[in-house]
Amino acid sequence: MDKRQAYDLCCRYRGKMVCITDKRGNKHFGRITRVERDMVWILPSRGRRGYGLGFWGFGGGYGYGYGGLGYGIALGAILGIALVSAFRW
Repeated sequence: MDKRQAYDLCCRYRGKMVCITDKRGNKHFGRITRVERDMVWILPSRGRRGYGLGFWGFGGGYGYGYGGLGYGIALGAILGIALVSAFRW
């Protein structure tokens, strides 16, 4: 996925729960809070079933200590973006 496609998808999915896969194969689950030209900010989920560390039984999951924006992922490092609701079965 090129940078422009990633930017467009991030803008479309802003405020929604997503799964972002980066070029290293890491998966980032959370809500998109901000989109900039080179960066997307994602606030990790707070341990809901299927998201974060709570799924694996390690407690509350992600989400604490990231502040209001979450953490940034470079748009150039994004391989794919999917709405999390697509993963519910």
